[in-house]
Amino acid sequence: MSTFRLGTRGSPLALTQARMVRAGLMAAHGWAEHDVEIVVIRTTGDRVQDRALAEIGGKALWTKELDRALLGGEIDCAVHSMKDVETIRPKEIAIVAMLERADIRDRIIGADSVEALKPDAVVGTSSPRRRAQLLRIRPDLRIVLFRGNVDTRLAKLAAGEADATLLAAAGLDRLGRRDVGAAIATETMLPAPAQGAVGIEVRADNDRARSWVAAIDHPVTRRCVLAERALLAALKADCHSPVAALATLDFNTLTIRAELFSEDGELHVAGVNSDPGALAADLLARAPGPVRRLFEG
Repeated sequence: MSTFRLGTRGSPLALTQARMVRAGLMAAHGWAEHDVEIVVIRTTGDRVQDRALAEIGGKALWTKELDRALLGGEIDCAVHSMKDVETIRPKEIAIVAMLERADIRDRIIGADSVEALKPDAVVGTSSPRRRAQLLRIRPDLRIVLFRGNVDTRLAKLAAGEADATLLAAAGLDRLGRRDVGAAIATETMLPAPAQGAVGIEVRADNDRARSWVAAIDHPVTRRCVLAERALLAALKADCHSPVAALATLDFNTLTIRAELFSEDGELHVAGVNSDPGALAADLLARAPGPVRRLFEG
């Protein structure tokens, strides 16, 4: 076979995840390491670090260059953190597989818990969800913009730009930093939809690549993450929308928990359902006006 080209962003976490996918493909097909080439694609989201994603184009800033390389035949598949992939994807591209999901929780770095933060503490994050959740728990907090990869954000924290920050436990774990930060229970902060999941996309018409990549799919992760993404689609949520969701599967019974927030966290609505569309309709029907307006597309 010719070398299978695996496209990825160039951050340390993205490269770690790409190596995980390569290892999975090697194990599934008996390939050698040289059979899978990791191709680094620099994205706009990596280049622009001083503004929130919502201000400069949203999640497409993580995917559009990889999409272009995939559709242009420069790579055979693209590896993504699924929470960074916009809900509506080009019809020419298919999400074929997801690796087994890792820890879905957030971790707080700089304090033992959100409640333990000092009065009027400064917390760095670029996530509308995390901002709203933090302010709902602690309205006294001051939220400042933190963007960049894990090392960049930790360096900003060490430099005193904030008292604390939040990062995904899965990313820290994959980078070998299991001892960094304190995990926040999902009862306190429900995660972002698709948090902790790594997805692999191929061109929809590339049957050979589809077959190869499908061999490393984790069906439970895929079903849960697709349900969370279906909820986002039904809500017409975008990167401005403070939404948290988590789907779980127990003996083939799917349960989705979700919460919608106002930007300042003061207002919110929560619900549980097995059907993403029904859950979205229920949440929007019960949501206070300032929350509903954030989900009107």
